[in-house]
Amino acid sequence: MRNLKLFQILEYRDIQALGKPQCFSLRTEQKTVLIGSDQGLIEVDPVTREVKNEISLVAEGFLPEGGSGCIVGIQDLLDQESVCVATASGDVILCSLSTCHLECVGSVASGISVMSWSPDQELVLLATGQQTLIMMTKDFEPIMEQQIHQDDFGESKFITVGWGRKETQFHGSEGRQAAFQVQTYESALPWDDHRPQVTWRGDGQFFAVSVVCPETGARKVRVWNREFALQSTSEPVAGLGPALAWKPSGSLIASTQEKPNQQDIVFFEKNGLLHGHFTLPFLKDEVKVNGLFWNADSTVLAVWLEDLQREENCTLKTYVQLWTVGNYHWYLKQSLPFSTCGKSKLVSLRWDLVTPSRLHVLCQGWHYLCYDWRWTTDRSLGESSSDLANVAVIDGNRVLVTVFRQSVVPPPMCTYRLLLPHPVNQVMFSAHPQKSNDLAVLDASNQISVYKCGDSPNVDPTVKLGAVGGNGFKVSLRTPHLEKRYKIQFENGEGQEVNPLKLSLLTWIQENVFLAVSHSQSSAQSVVHHLTVAPSETDDEHGQLNISSSVTVDGVIISLCCNFKTKSVALQLAGGQILKYFWESPSLAVEPWKNPSGFPLRFPYACTQTELAMIGGEECVLGLSDRCRFFINDTEVASNITSFAVYGEFLLLTTHSHTCQCFCLRDASFNTLHAGLSISHLSKGESLRKVERGSRIVTVVPQDTKLILQMPRGNLEVVHHRALVLAQIRKWLDKLMFKEAFECMRKLRINLNLIHDHNPKVFLENVETFVRQIDSVNHINLFFTELKEEDVTKTMYPPPVTSTVQLSKDPDGKKVDIVCDALRAAMESINPHKYCLSILTSHVKKTTPELEIVLQKVHELQGSTPPVPDAVSAEEALKYLLLLVDVNELYDHSLGTYDFDLVLMVAEKSQKDPKEYLPFLNALKKMETNYQRFTIDKYLKRYEKAIGHLSKCGPEYFPECLNLVKDKNLYKEALKLYPSDSQQYKDISIAYGEHLARERLFEPAGLVLARCGAHEKALDAFLASCSWRQAVCTAAQLDLTKDQVAGLGRTLAGKLVEQRKHSDAATVLEQYAQDYEEAVLLLLEGAAWEEALRLVHKYNRPDIIETNIKPSILEAQKNYMALLDSQTATFSRYKKRLLVVRELKEQAQQVNLDDEVPQGQESDLFSETSSVMSDKYSHSNSRISARSSKNRRKAERKKHSLKEGSPLEDLALLEALGEVVQSTEKLKDEVYHILKVLFLFEFDEQGRELQKAFEDTLQLMERSLPEIWTLTHQQNSATPVLGPNSTANSIMASYQHQKTSVPVLDAELFIPPKINKKTQWKLSLLE
Repeated sequence: MRNLKLFQILEYRDIQALGKPQCFSLRTEQKTVLIGSDQGLIEVDPVTREVKNEISLVAEGFLPEGGSGCIVGIQDLLDQESVCVATASGDVILCSLSTCHLECVGSVASGISVMSWSPDQELVLLATGQQTLIMMTKDFEPIMEQQIHQDDFGESKFITVGWGRKETQFHGSEGRQAAFQVQTYESALPWDDHRPQVTWRGDGQFFAVSVVCPETGARKVRVWNREFALQSTSEPVAGLGPALAWKPSGSLIASTQEKPNQQDIVFFEKNGLLHGHFTLPFLKDEVKVNGLFWNADSTVLAVWLEDLQREENCTLKTYVQLWTVGNYHWYLKQSLPFSTCGKSKLVSLRWDLVTPSRLHVLCQGWHYLCYDWRWTTDRSLGESSSDLANVAVIDGNRVLVTVFRQSVVPPPMCTYRLLLPHPVNQVMFSAHPQKSNDLAVLDASNQISVYKCGDSPNVDPTVKLGAVGGNGFKVSLRTPHLEKRYKIQFENGEGQEVNPLKLSLLTWIQENVFLAVSHSQSSAQSVVHHLTVAPSETDDEHGQLNISSSVTVDGVIISLCCNFKTKSVALQLAGGQILKYFWESPSLAVEPWKNPSGFPLRFPYACTQTELAMIGGEECVLGLSDRCRFFINDTEVASNITSFAVYGEFLLLTTHSHTCQCFCLRDASFNTLHAGLSISHLSKGESLRKVERGSRIVTVVPQDTKLILQMPRGNLEVVHHRALVLAQIRKWLDKLMFKEAFECMRKLRINLNLIHDHNPKVFLENVETFVRQIDSVNHINLFFTELKEEDVTKTMYPPPVTSTVQLSKDPDGKKVDIVCDALRAAMESINPHKYCLSILTSHVKKTTPELEIVLQKVHELQGSTPPVPDAVSAEEALKYLLLLVDVNELYDHSLGTYDFDLVLMVAEKSQKDPKEYLPFLNALKKMETNYQRFTIDKYLKRYEKAIGHLSKCGPEYFPECLNLVKDKNLYKEALKLYPSDSQQYKDISIAYGEHLARERLFEPAGLVLARCGAHEKALDAFLASCSWRQAVCTAAQLDLTKDQVAGLGRTLAGKLVEQRKHSDAATVLEQYAQDYEEAVLLLLEGAAWEEALRLVHKYNRPDIIETNIKPSILEAQKNYMALLDSQTATFSRYKKRLLVVRELKEQAQQVNLDDEVPQGQESDLFSETSSVMSDKYSHSNSRISARSSKNRRKAERKKHSLKEGSPLEDLALLEALGEVVQSTEKLKDEVYHILKVLFLFEFDEQGRELQKAFEDTLQLMERSLPEIWTLTHQQNSATPVLGPNSTANSIMASYQHQKTSVPVLDAELFIPPKINKKTQWKLSLLE
């Protein structure tokens, strides 16, 4: 749905040369034009407007004097740096433009009618006057000569498979007589010059020749290959014209055909068969086709037509029409009328070989024109909902308008079409945001037709409905009507005689004001014109546009875009410079557009599409070049953009990677856009979506979510880009337009939680508005079913800018429950009968479904009085409820209400067999009420409620209750049901205590049993738990004898000793067994020296000091000395080994780095010389099962092996060293106490020895801590060596270290153990 828009015009008038121009060729590298005339050659530079070279062929005798000579072909030869010229007299001349040297490389006596070079300039083909074809190499060595007329069809002749004779075949509507018709041939067209026409395929492998057959007098097209072998001959085509052009892409050969009532452009395949056509907008014998020309990329077909003389004294014209194809329909995009009189007569035209959209035209009066076209989409630019998202497509004298807001009509169909008296060259929509649906049309007669939307008193005959019309259809579309046609009044009309497109880049900026650009004919300047409507006294349908003011700009303006809000216009010059122009400024000044740094703005490459947009609050110029480079101001942000569109605050782009990206410009910057377009598409979220290959943006429907894309073939696709959808939904929700947002979200599968999560506070304040707008039970139910606790604005749809409006939620409040309660309250206040099903859904959807309340409401419906309008019956409500809840679950909940009518109602709607539930219900009805409810609760496994009902049934049911309590472990709940002084309470407590004892929770069991008075069992429990204080208290309540108490004390003491609680055991023996001697021995065993001395002196037994205490102290001192020696030796050995392992590890890493061989985890400590890792040792945890935590712990222990050469030996050593340090630190208190008693009993030498040994051990460990737990190893275990100062070796070493770094669970090993120096352990008396 694109149009061809004039990019720029380059005009060179009145070239100073002799003779009449006949043909021309392009020198692409020099950017000059070679023109051949009846006098010779002339090379001109159209940019500088000067003649570069002039070579006379008359003086050398190659052309006759008097102007009767003719040049039939010119070709610039790049590799030979010369020009090849062929004359009609038969000479082939090679001309060097640098030296002006002429050389005749060949001559044909019969004359030359055509010279055609292959696209690769390796071959040249000559058509002679004797109806032969001569093929030569680029060095003009003849290859072959053949007759132009051939009797054979060619190598691709069709094969008859023998399916019967022609007479027996089916001939359709023509009947059997068609089999006996004799083929008749029509002669060539009257205006045919009978000259052969030659065209090459784009790859140079084939060429086609159109000639008049001497036998039939009709034209035929023959296809030859590069080896000069005939391939095929076209089928007979009546009225075939001489024009011939092979599509560069190679698929079709274009020619012309004159039919009884029309003129067609027809297409042949390589095999000679017809393949499609389109009709020219002229009648039979009205025009003749002088030539067909494909542009380089095969997208545009130029048709050169000329009026035929039908009446005397009539004005004849020549036309250049540009045709394009889309969706198998041919569109006439541009029509350039030239006069056939005098200087304006067209001589020749051709497309540029390098720039596909550049057309070169040469006129009779030495007038050269160069037109640059660009593809553009003409769409309305409004941003409000009143804009209909119009897109206009030019098709000859029709403008096809599609209204995408109301319908998506695929081209070539349309919503409506405008019929114009002349072919259309440009369409523009009004830039006024409130009148964006109005459009103006510029036709080939330089007339502007203005169409406005609004009420029209009469039906406009120039507006016809397209695909949306028809019988039986009511059209709700308000089509525009023709307001007036305006003729443009030029100040100087001389230039209009030659150039049919005097004005370009026409823009409708205000109600009666247009902007247009014209280019100077003599210099590189452009003029910006203000066209205003001339006041008219009569209400005529024709008006006049006058040029009210003009601004001259140095440079060629190639694009124009405007912003109605800022009243600014951005003008792009051919050199990329951007100028700013304010159309309402009284000075009418043009100034350079400056970037944020204050420097003049300039695109590095000329952009074919430009737009103005506000980015981060600043007006910026966006540009897209024909090479897919996308610029914002002078910064290139992407190089793979195929199309873009600015819609409000959004920028949409399509890329070569077949994606469509959407960016919000409100808070964006150059850096964010550049980063967003350069990073991988995997992390784009809602800003990116995949599209079909080759998609281009057509338009965006304002205040909607539709994005229209067009595929390369021409068909349309409507997508709803997630970024646009969410932005529009947020706008609707902010405006409390819940219905529009809900419908959009439901259709496009957006999670409905966004309605609440977008702004919870506003939603909960307007739930009644939400219900009234939705006004549909089904839709409200759908909203309920999608509710979940997740906040979708943080997970699925994060906003582009963090919202400051958030609901202050209660810590215990749940979103689903809050929304359900709020909506239910709103629906009950509006119409509880209408929204009955939704109210039921709100109960069911809560975090804990309120099924009992739901069933009660359904039961109330069953017994309600005559129905209210819009009310729902109980049967309908129950049937709906069964869709939300499993029928068995609903049956159980109904049974839990103890309402048998409700149970029967649910059971009847379920698939249950009455034989299953009726006997059960009947049995329940016969029971006493409490026992009945107990039975129901037990059936529903609500055991807590069950024992509550059973406790009310009487003491005879207590055994059953106790059994249920024991079975279901409901002791705590059961104790609450009976008084603490009742026998039932005691029985339950005893059972509870026995249960706790079985669970080996002896102390809680003893407390429960003691509380209920079961002291004997409580005593056993306290004995088992070694709670000696509780045990002796309980024993006191049992009135035990003195011997029994002593026996109890000895039993308790034995259990306490087993738990190494020697002090507690000694206390029990002394106080309850009256055995202080045994108590002293236990205290000495537990190293409680001072407590032992207390008992000795309490009972006046000093003899025990000599017999027991002193020997125990000396023995303990010896043990401590031995322990310290062992700790010191172990610590030193582990430390020494750790240093060796670390040194070997560094060596191994250096070897790995030098060899650049990836090493595994087991090879970090490898060394051939040290045998650290021997061949005999292999370490693998693969056989260790990880089924349990015990096995995992076992695997961890095995992983840290102290065996030399094992993997991670350094970690095992660190772990062992830490344990040694910690165990030594714990000895401080014990050492302090024994030092005191050693001094007390005058064992000074032993005390000093122990104190000195312990001090040496501590100092050794303190000194070794920094050496063992180094800061380097701590850092290396956490951070890799990366950064700008890193080298290749350091990065590789870091990488190797990372591969063998410790797991996170082992990171604590790198933290050094703490030695508390403040702990007092030394005895100063021993120093």
